[in-house]
Amino acid sequence: MYMLDFHHHTNHSFDSKAVMEDVCKNAITKGIKEICFTEHFSLNFQSPTNGHINLTNYFSDIKSCQEKFQDQLLIRKGLEICEPHLLKDLYCKTFEPLELDFILGSVHNINNRTLRETLEKKQLAGYKDYFQEVYEMVSIADIDVVAHLDLMKRYAYEEFGLYDFTEYREILEAILSKIIERNLGIEINTSGLRTSLNESLPSINIVKLYKELGGEILTVGSDSHSPDSVGSFIKEAIEMAKECGFTYVFSFDKRKAIPHKI
Repeated sequence: MYMLDFHHHTNHSFDSKAVMEDVCKNAITKGIKEICFTEHFSLNFQSPTNGHINLTNYFSDIKSCQEKFQDQLLIRKGLEICEPHLLKDLYCKTFEPLELDFILGSVHNINNRTLRETLEKKQLAGYKDYFQEVYEMVSIADIDVVAHLDLMKRYAYEEFGLYDFTEYREILEAILSKIIERNLGIEINTSGLRTSLNESLPSINIVKLYKELGGEILTVGSDSHSPDSVGSFIKEAIEMAKECGFTYVFSFDKRKAIPHKI
């Protein structure tokens, strides 16, 4: 099994204190062959992710780790962009000279409200707004893969409950069909398996539906924010991919999808 982990955060993200070199060392110890750092990035001045990352320092750390661990670990350079559809032209202009390997697109805010704030206002009805925003993102954003597609449940499940897959199947089908049409991908994000949520993001139902609709591009990522959780539940994610009928998971190099047999 080719072990790879394509979703990581370090102290270059506003919500992590992890040191990149420590993450790489733990990844090697756990048998990871390829990783991608995907630091939070936003050009929206009202987003908490705005202004934290210094791209020059980030890329310098990437280069240093690539040189130090070149015989042990393949290290890719990525970003996770919050609501990239809202400032598409500005993002495209910003990314052009960066030579990124991988871009994750995510929805963490709706109308400049966090998902928690959206839930406080709308409770379970917040799921509808969330999935609609994801659809808007996948329709136009310059991204490679959608991060944690049903992320809203991370904030909703304890107080308001999980969403009913059948109730939202129509909008989920529209989201996944648009992803496939634009040759984008989804990830199996294992962060929920480290919490009382106890399921991946998205759920296995969405991964199965993606396959049924003809989806192929699938990445796996721990969404790690600490060295200890690098590679967490990646084997389980790959097994889930197999269960859903996938025969490959993907890495990215200079934003081109590379298949790996599973």
